[in-house]
Amino acid sequence: ARAVRISGTDNGFIFESPEIGDEIERFVAGETPAAVPDSVLATLLFTDIVGSTVRAAELGDRAWRELLAQHHALVRRELARFRGEEKDTAGDGFFATFDGPARAIRCAQAVVESVRGIGLELRAGVHTGECELHDGKLAGIAVSVGARVASSAGAGEVLVTSTVRDLVSGSGIEFAELGERELKGVPGTWNIYAAR
Repeated sequence: ARAVRISGTDNGFIFESPEIGDEIERFVAGETPAAVPDSVLATLLFTDIVGSTVRAAELGDRAWRELLAQHHALVRRELARFRGEEKDTAGDGFFATFDGPARAIRCAQAVVESVRGIGLELRAGVHTGECELHDGKLAGIAVSVGARVASSAGAGEVLVTSTVRDLVSGSGIEFAELGERELKGVPGTWNIYAAR
């Protein structure tokens, strides 16, 4: 049992607030209200080094580790510049969030250019969607969409969903329409665009 205080002019027999009846019903039935998942709207950026395994084999472990450290430093510099928040890094890929899609696209373009200076080619994908928060980590279909958009990009490409393209209308960012694509494991087809 728990004490519930609901403001109002109700007395023990006359209820003006529907909340009181709901609370009595929950108590009698022994039900607990279902937890509402905590969610946020976020713009997601995923990056990945193209051909990283081949490059690592060519360079050897030590040289690859040093090159990867340079890559990470460059990506983190651009994330800070465009107010992105690093969420995860797995090997040679980054997952970051932004409060706006134009910043995410511009960050991705800057990262692609900056890592070329150290001889690396990058692919990137951007999507905006509702994400669930689990123990401080983002999850859900929007995260899967962002990751799949990135994995479908070629060397030097920054691909975005139609959601992102629509949200940045008027920003001056230009796009080339690539058409509908199936994203592995994600239902339906998605209109994909390359940011220019």
